[in-house]
Amino acid sequence: MNAIVSDWKQYICRACGVIYDEEAGDPDSGLPPGTRFAAIPDDWECPLCGVSKSDFSPYKPTAAVSSGESVAGASLETGVVIVGGGTAGWAVVETLRALDADVPITLVTACEGDRYRKPELSVALSQKKTAQSMIAEAATAAATRLRVRLLRNTFAVGLSSSLRQLRTTSGPVSYKHLVLALGACPVMPDALPKDLCWRINDLAMWSGVQRALASGPKRIAVIGAGLIGCELAEDFARAGHSVTVLDVNPAPLTGLLPEKASARLLSSWTSAGVRYKARSTVTGITQNRDGARTIQTANGETLHADLVLSATGLATEPRLARAAGLRFDNGIVVNSRTLQTSAPNIYALGDCVSLDGAPCRFIEPIAGQAEAIAHAVLKRPHPGYDHQPPVLRVKTRSLPILMRGAPSRDLQWEVVDEDEQQLSMAQYRDGALIASLKVGQRSLELAS
Repeated sequence: MNAIVSDWKQYICRACGVIYDEEAGDPDSGLPPGTRFAAIPDDWECPLCGVSKSDFSPYKPTAAVSSGESVAGASLETGVVIVGGGTAGWAVVETLRALDADVPITLVTACEGDRYRKPELSVALSQKKTAQSMIAEAATAAATRLRVRLLRNTFAVGLSSSLRQLRTTSGPVSYKHLVLALGACPVMPDALPKDLCWRINDLAMWSGVQRALASGPKRIAVIGAGLIGCELAEDFARAGHSVTVLDVNPAPLTGLLPEKASARLLSSWTSAGVRYKARSTVTGITQNRDGARTIQTANGETLHADLVLSATGLATEPRLARAAGLRFDNGIVVNSRTLQTSAPNIYALGDCVSLDGAPCRFIEPIAGQAEAIAHAVLKRPHPGYDHQPPVLRVKTRSLPILMRGAPSRDLQWEVVDEDEQQLSMAQYRDGALIASLKVGQRSLELAS
């Protein structure tokens, strides 16, 4: 028995970092504890980001590079400086250290830098998670393990590409190579006062919302019915709150979902107790004496809420890039193969970059981007980053939505399969499949 138990293996999703543990299984996806990875059907998908089983690889935690090495003992030599302690920044650290045990690495982060899976933020409240339970690894522990000089709660305030120097609130930091993993910030329309609207874009923001909702059921207004707004709305409802979603469009996820799919999503929201206010433009929000918010819309409607959450999109903060003269177009412009910016020895990845004028705000591409950057920095042979349309997964548990490929607004969606549980649709160009959409989910049966 001990031999069998000790033989349990783990597999990591190369896209988002989710770890499948054979011993624990994945009951939510129909895989009971003890399900071997080899026994999982090939069409099984990552429960967090939706990529396929083939995107998982065997996982073993990276061993410490030098036993007993402390954060303070990390190299202070000029080397690779990474700005941003989120998923993208740590992905570069891990990849660099796997390739080179000695290259000096400094990580500059405006937050604590603790490692957690950001996609979980939009489903964590109903699962009764805490901020501490969501931290997979403390920043100091990761820095010690990977021999990284860690500058926490440190803001990058200036950048000189000619001097190869980053100016920070902890003083100037010189670099040989600089990697920008700045992420993106919530967009706040003028009609939404920042002091009256919550945003969720990191663990600290999520923790604030959790504390605000801790005293019991609340009336929540979510402004914006994009990916994050839809996921959070359902999560709040599952946690027992009364939720109303307001959006300028006639249906949630307009521009992404065809009408037939949107109708299913709205139906699932009705069953979940989520109200949808279509074609609602918010013109103002005020706070009442009792602390409640009053929301006014352009059509003259007034709504009352205990908490207002803005989910109106993300944008890359341009200040640092433009101060350094980097090309900027909906994000920091990078070479599509090397991820180098318009300045030599400066790279960027993740939410802050722009590829062919379009932002790239998905978890899945980050691992490949980090690989390309690490090999370029260390001058190791590498074919370069090959951008592919990422798998898009909307984590609405009542009606999971999964899209693959690059859908076109010029093409019609065709129904491939449809019943009460699931709707499958596809787009074709000249007979070739370019995008597929699955709305809903049938029961998963284990391979025999």
